[in-house]
Amino acid sequence: MTASTKSRHLAKLAAEAALDKLATDVTLIDVSSRFPLSDMFVIASAANHRQVKAVCEGIEKALSVEGVKPLNREGQSESHWILLDYEEIVVHVQLAEDRDYYSIERLWKDCPIEVVNG
Repeated sequence: MTASTKSRHLAKLAAEAALDKLATDVTLIDVSSRFPLSDMFVIASAANHRQVKAVCEGIEKALSVEGVKPLNREGQSESHWILLDYEEIVVHVQLAEDRDYYSIERLWKDCPIEVVNG
């Protein structure tokens, strides 16, 4: 099974919005065959706490234009790692050092991964 067209579209919009806010290492992972609750993960790195928040706000704004709002938002107070759950896609915005430490891509290495460049 692969991610739906809608999920891919939302993931690409989220990735573009993250890049617009100068996120780095933006990656899309199609988890549809392994994770029954979502189709795609969008992972992005940010240089500092303020940028983590800005990247998330940019993604929320871009997806709200499509009429999509997150079902849940986790990690706001610390801003090391903010997770936006849109059901079809889950967005992870992390401080670069936290991303290196937790290495989400390693956990999903059997899934199709796409690195997005601006």
